[in-house]
Amino acid sequence: MRRDLEPSDGLHPLLADRFSPYRFDPSVAVDDRTLGLLLEAARWAPSAGNSQPWGFFTCRPGEPDHERVVRHLAPSSARWATGAGLLVVTLTRRQVDESGLTYSEFADYDLGQSVAHMTVQAQAMGLAAHQFRAFDLEGLTEELGPAPGWFIISVIALGKAADSPPEHRPRRPIADLLTAPWPPAPSS
Repeated sequence: MRRDLEPSDGLHPLLADRFSPYRFDPSVAVDDRTLGLLLEAARWAPSAGNSQPWGFFTCRPGEPDHERVVRHLAPSSARWATGAGLLVVTLTRRQVDESGLTYSEFADYDLGQSVAHMTVQAQAMGLAAHQFRAFDLEGLTEELGPAPGWFIISVIALGKAADSPPEHRPRRPIADLLTAPWPPAPSS
């Protein structure tokens, strides 16, 4: 348990104990049932107009598609992400069809909701998730060739963490969350 948060503070342990590991145990596989539950959690996320504008490309070590994703990771993320039992490429759909009409200005936000659900489900199952954008977006897009209107946003490494949560992770004070985006009130 993180020492800066106690259960009495009211934050759910799945949230308080979540961290993004920089090492995964490569001997722990993510089986089909686990993958199905992670996707099911994402499926139940809220979205604007119930549009569910998210998609996932999944691959595990030993599968042919794994190397297709790994070859596009930046060295900084490849050092630790390749040990994860599962890599998930996240995509969002912003267009209705080939007409090019905007699908949803909330598509990326909605994708974030589904990834958050997946992350909490992983935590509940004893797994950890590390989301990242350190990869060659153009190269990965060319490699995977998403359907028209679909855009790759990020990659998630999921698996059993091989490192311990940090003792303390600084977080901005709650007061900053409420005041930082707003200019000071005018003086009278």
